[in-house]
Amino acid sequence: MKATRYEGDKTFKVIEKEMADPAAGEVRIKVAYVGVCGTDVHIYHGMMDKRVNIPVTIGHEMSGVIDAVGDGVSDYAVGDKVVVRPLDDRKVKASDKGFNHICEELKFIGIDSEGAMQQYWNVPTFTLHKLKETTDLKLAALIEPLSVATHDVRRSGLVKGETAVVLGGGPIGLLVAMVAKEVGAQVIISEVNPKRIEKAKALGFDAVSPMDVDLVEYVKSKTENRRADVVFEVAGVQPALDIMCEVAGIRGRIVMVAIHGEKKPVDLFKFFWKELSLIGARVYEKEDYEKSIELITANELPFEEMITDVQPLSNIQQVFENIDSNPDGLKVLMDCQL
Repeated sequence: MKATRYEGDKTFKVIEKEMADPAAGEVRIKVAYVGVCGTDVHIYHGMMDKRVNIPVTIGHEMSGVIDAVGDGVSDYAVGDKVVVRPLDDRKVKASDKGFNHICEELKFIGIDSEGAMQQYWNVPTFTLHKLKETTDLKLAALIEPLSVATHDVRRSGLVKGETAVVLGGGPIGLLVAMVAKEVGAQVIISEVNPKRIEKAKALGFDAVSPMDVDLVEYVKSKTENRRADVVFEVAGVQPALDIMCEVAGIRGRIVMVAIHGEKKPVDLFKFFWKELSLIGARVYEKEDYEKSIELITANELPFEEMITDVQPLSNIQQVFENIDSNPDGLKVLMDCQL
């Protein structure tokens, strides 16, 4: 079988390796598609070399079909379409308070252990979510990042009739916007990349650049001066942190979606003055995956427009090089059977 290996120094190789039988409590998945995540790009850039066990097969945004089942597996059968929720919480402790998705010793499959960028992948059944037979496996590869968005929106408490401002119109930002719109909120996207603004508008969103308009005044004009009920900080840059407290209205909720690896200044006075709330949001829980599966199955949102390229697994090096040279792209999928 064909598999890929990240070997450090911005290098991936395609190798042949022996297909393994699933162990007890595992299934073997014939991987259909794997999406390239921003975290995968960070790995490619060497930013996570201290964490990943080089050489390593990465990848966690996937879809596939069960090819074989191990001893003791009764809830899944050969031929089932599935996706993997790539969280290994087997070391959960009482002190984690039951929040398995953020437990202290959580391992992220595809980063901390072998991932999906290979033709066949053995995983424990506790990671699986079953799909309907009619589910499009290309769209199903979006379920993992969509679950990030459904978790973010659920954490925000956003309800119909409220206004949400999404700071950042990349893949996760657009998915957050889609889920927020599906809830029934008015959604405004702030993005500096002209092509991403164009894409957001094509998807039916109110999208503006803070370089061209005063974002606070723009939001006020759309909300009878109330400003935003919820702000999703997805951009991960200081200007977004600066504006999030300004664009949030009285008792607004700010959801920290972006990962900030370093301490950043935030205007805490605004939290006091307007009684703002800052909400952390990390990965997802089981119910977020189930919600995402419902949305993908219904296919009433423009998910197809999120997929900007599909490449064979054998082109993995070129895929990552192209992502570096094309910041306008959204979601690249790899066909793991080619």
